[in-house]
Amino acid sequence: MVTKQLRDLPENADLRRADSLAREIFSDVANKWALLIIEALGEDTLRFSELRDAVEGVSHKMLTQNLRMLERYGLVDRKVHPTVPPKVEYTLTEPGRALRATVDLLCGWTHQYLGHIEAARDRFDG
Repeated sequence: MVTKQLRDLPENADLRRADSLAREIFSDVANKWALLIIEALGEDTLRFSELRDAVEGVSHKMLTQNLRMLERYGLVDRKVHPTVPPKVEYTLTEPGRALRATVDLLCGWTHQYLGHIEAARDRFDG
């Protein structure tokens, strides 16, 4: 796994535990909605309704579940303002912004190879 390539780890680093955690995070975060939410937040702070509008097709339930998961992993910060009704805002944390850079690379890869991918699909689907 990825952690085996890391250098300068403490002597007592538990690589198996780190690999297990990495798999868990990848499993949760590498889904359609989470990646779109990360991309939509970008450098902005958005309210729930703004996020729902920015992530086309996401249901209220899926947006809520994914925001909670991203918050649990420390990728999204949720700030509740004590107003009536409550105002809740979401922002990417530093690790969330770092992950967004990776998401941007994936998007760039997709744009670069779109023609190749479409041609391969056409050949495969016949």
